[in-house]
Amino acid sequence: MALLQISEPGKSTDPHNRKLTIGIDLGTTNSLVASVISGEAKILEDNNYRLIPSRVLYEQDQILVGNDIPSHAVSIINSVKRLIGKKKDDINANDIALDLADSNDIFIQTPQGFKSPIQVSSDILKKLKKIASDYFGDEIYGAVITVPAYFNEGQRQATKEAAKLAGIDVLRLINEPTAAAYAYGLDTKKEGVFVVYDLGGGTFDISILQFNQGVFEVIATNGNSSLGGDDFDQIIKNYLINKYQLNSQGLEEQAHLNLIAKYIKEKLSSQNTFNETIKFNNQNYQIDISLSEIEESFIPLVDKTIQCVKNALNDANLSIDEIDGVIMVGGSTRMPTIQNHMKQFFNQDLLNDLNPDEVVAIGAARQAFVLSGQAVDDDTLLLDVTPLSLGIETMGDLVERIIPRNSTIPIAKAQEFTTYKDGQTMMKIHVVQGEREKVSENRSLGEFVVKDIPPMPAGAAKIKVTFQVDADSLLTVSAEEQTTGTKTSIEIKPSYSINENEIRKMLEDSFTNAEDDKKFRSLAELIIDANQILELTEKALHNDQQLLSDHEKTTIEKCMNNLKSEITKKNPSKIKQVTDELNNASMSFAQKRMDRSIHSALTGKNINEINK
Repeated sequence: MALLQISEPGKSTDPHNRKLTIGIDLGTTNSLVASVISGEAKILEDNNYRLIPSRVLYEQDQILVGNDIPSHAVSIINSVKRLIGKKKDDINANDIALDLADSNDIFIQTPQGFKSPIQVSSDILKKLKKIASDYFGDEIYGAVITVPAYFNEGQRQATKEAAKLAGIDVLRLINEPTAAAYAYGLDTKKEGVFVVYDLGGGTFDISILQFNQGVFEVIATNGNSSLGGDDFDQIIKNYLINKYQLNSQGLEEQAHLNLIAKYIKEKLSSQNTFNETIKFNNQNYQIDISLSEIEESFIPLVDKTIQCVKNALNDANLSIDEIDGVIMVGGSTRMPTIQNHMKQFFNQDLLNDLNPDEVVAIGAARQAFVLSGQAVDDDTLLLDVTPLSLGIETMGDLVERIIPRNSTIPIAKAQEFTTYKDGQTMMKIHVVQGEREKVSENRSLGEFVVKDIPPMPAGAAKIKVTFQVDADSLLTVSAEEQTTGTKTSIEIKPSYSINENEIRKMLEDSFTNAEDDKKFRSLAELIIDANQILELTEKALHNDQQLLSDHEKTTIEKCMNNLKSEITKKNPSKIKQVTDELNNASMSFAQKRMDRSIHSALTGKNINEINK
């Protein structure tokens, strides 16, 4: 007997066509990869390691990434995220201890030749992709990769190039604080202002997010690119050197001591004392440290982060009382010193239920799952799309599409339009929805009139029409006359009162009538052009017919009458032919009018006046 396959609630209805997606937190110090499995975002492990150090070792015959690099290795490329999308002039050479090429473009010397930050980042991404592919035993459909909110377009584009080089299809880049907010499900709230406090290994970032109408907007950022968990490690390292006389002159000893300090910091994040025997330089040391002994040394670093928070609040023009939630991101935020000071500063409990190391990757994984079209339940972060194209009516009963169907919302697009007649002072904006070329074959959503357009020749005025669809599918259409700044708008309710059956019917009609619609638009555009030429020619004859001989005038008028006749017959080839005949017949007339205008402009002026 046949087995019927029943899909899991809220998951893909076709289990054989699953789309494997991942979320990647490409960090400065550590990176993670996560995926939605059975409805839950989970971190994918690499041989029991959840955190993948963002470091690469190039040897003559191999490339090692993350935890594959042996602890004694020295020439490791770290913190390449600080370099991606930048030139040498953009970086602080003291912060990056690397052997760079002698040019403003950044290239790092390795045993395999010079490598760009994009190439190094791609090798980290390849490792993360391989972890996911090995876990699923299948190819990855696509990924959402997180970037800092302050990343500029060059840095974002470089991140995309690194992913492409790694063979990863980027579904979207999203800001790290936004991913953290998604992981906590803050998108389910109606509105609010949230702070994302992100203390990574090498950098500190503070972001303030405004959530409204389904859209997260980063309204202020601040931070310190030279402050991170590593600085707290250094305090512990100095403490060990001073108290226990640990000698760390060599590079290997320094690297080992750094690991010990990091280990102690992590232990003191969950307990008040550290009492263990540590082996260093082939000697055993009994280390006894209480949190209270070194906590005071941490305070100056914490105060630096608080100053960044104050700066961000000031930039956003917000008070502490206006903050609805504080999300803690980064493993260093586990430290009791940080937890206590932030809780006291914001005077509220912190959002730190999720692993702070993993929260960004989890949010990215959820977004990737949604963007693959597999999440259909109400609890997901589904970014809706426009079901049908949105546009306005133009001359000739034609539709000019401004937002194509299947555009992800929220979205905003603008386009400039102009007047059709000389002296036109008003313009009707008729908003329509659908896929057909003819206005009457689409759904009318509403209309409004732009008034007080300064009288100008046809085609001179500029009217900027903006379509904006928010996350709740609320469409706002505005039109602004660019000279006066006069602005008019209309709002149209969500979904525009259309159901799935109507959408399907309209799409089917557009496919069925595609050829006819193409012919209709072609004919309409020919008629519009022909009528404009007729109007211009009639105006020229009325003003300057004395420039023509009787024969020339008769020829032009005959061509005009022929064109009017062909327009009524609606024969495209004939309209084009007669339009060309009218253009040829009036070419000499146009030249005479131009010559007269030039002669009139120059009459009574000497050569010096003309050259001024």
